[in-house]
Amino acid sequence: MSRRLWILQIMKYTIVFHRTEEGISVSVPGLPGCWSEGDTEVEALENIQDAIREYLLAVSEMNREQETREVEVII
Repeated sequence: MSRRLWILQIMKYTIVFHRTEEGISVSVPGLPGCWSEGDTEVEALENIQDAIREYLLAVSEMNREQETREVEVII
């Protein structure tokens, strides 16, 4: 019986709120094209978290066959 080990990471992203009369849009400057929206700030935050997860999953799948590495950056 094989077991799958899931390693979870907590990552932080800067998000930008765009408030209009229709609601709140949220973008992630560090992830081009990653946007979401909501009627309230709480809903917009929940939705952008889902959008970030989906964005990162899509990038991971697109790069699956590529040689990749991680680097550490001190800011």
